[in-house]
Amino acid sequence: MKAGWQRKTLGEVCIVDKRQGIYKGLPYIGLEHIESHTGRFIGSTEPVTVKSSTFRFSPEHLLYGRLRPYLNKVMLPDFTGHCSTEIFPLKPHPELMREFLQYWFLMDATVEQIDATSTGARMPRANMNAVLDFTFLLPPLPEQQRIVAILDEAFDSIAIAKANAEKNLQNARTLFESYLQTVFSQRGEGWEEKKLSDVAENISTGPFGTMLHKSDYIPDGIPLVNPMNIVDSRIVPSSKMMVNEETRDRLRGYVLKAGDIVIARRGELGRCALVTEQEEGWLCGTGSFFVRLSDCMDGKFFVALFGSPQFKTLLDSNAVGTTMSSLNHSILNDLPILVPPIEVQRAIMAKADELLLETQRLESIYQQKLAALDELKKSLLHQAFNGDL
Repeated sequence: MKAGWQRKTLGEVCIVDKRQGIYKGLPYIGLEHIESHTGRFIGSTEPVTVKSSTFRFSPEHLLYGRLRPYLNKVMLPDFTGHCSTEIFPLKPHPELMREFLQYWFLMDATVEQIDATSTGARMPRANMNAVLDFTFLLPPLPEQQRIVAILDEAFDSIAIAKANAEKNLQNARTLFESYLQTVFSQRGEGWEEKKLSDVAENISTGPFGTMLHKSDYIPDGIPLVNPMNIVDSRIVPSSKMMVNEETRDRLRGYVLKAGDIVIARRGELGRCALVTEQEEGWLCGTGSFFVRLSDCMDGKFFVALFGSPQFKTLLDSNAVGTTMSSLNHSILNDLPILVPPIEVQRAIMAKADELLLETQRLESIYQQKLAALDELKKSLLHQAFNGDL
């Protein structure tokens, strides 16, 4: 242990100060008002009265969220208020800085140690009596001030770097999305408006829900493609929605081929995916339609167009249903769709593919930067509380 540091328990350097009551005219803090892992306050300082009793706090306290401690919700208030009883106001002794204590709580090792004391499966809560018995290495106040100053400056710089990386990450994604939006909002030469039925060899007539029973589902078989299986224009199978070959043969009219488009019937309209060779032979599920395109329509272009903001607006205006918007066979048949020449469609998607690759490359770079910044924070906290900073 570094010279001048003292080995104590947390309970020897702070107290749990639970002044419980019904408070009026004070700002209120719930767990939802504290950002995980940063201590940032994301609530309001407007006075709020709640029906149940709460804990009063002041700028002398540190607020610690004991419910689901792995969420790491710890905050330094700069105002007087009241908080949920899931948040414990801790009052440090004069020998301990609040800021130093907060950084200790934010450290991964502390979070893991506290989480290990939790009881309750659905709503795990930290055992605060056990937490107060944790070993706490206490440096002299000048050393605490020095460490806090270094961490404050470093964390401010990291926060700025993270914000820039996240902004660049969003800009990279926007680059791809804006290209397609521009293409679909400006009709080019040779574009024609047609009905969806005019560019499709086949549009499935609807669900076959009454033709399947619970006994038909097996854990390892041929996947069904329902709306829940269409994620970011890809098909993601579920082991809970599979059938055997006999059932597939009985429903052969719904067997998918590579190049088909699977479209969600309800919920998030515009959700669709291109069936690849990997999904060939799977079944179009009860919540989906499939469209088998003619030679005048490129599958990748169709998916991009169908999922575009412009087309989603069209789908919303044509959908039926009050509680949940949905599509039917008749709506799909009559949907107007802009169709450029096939070579134009392919050229558009070739350019989109280039932009997508560049977007993915940039995303990888920025994700690595974000991960490196998180590791830097962990390393600095580790050094600070081991006396190496």
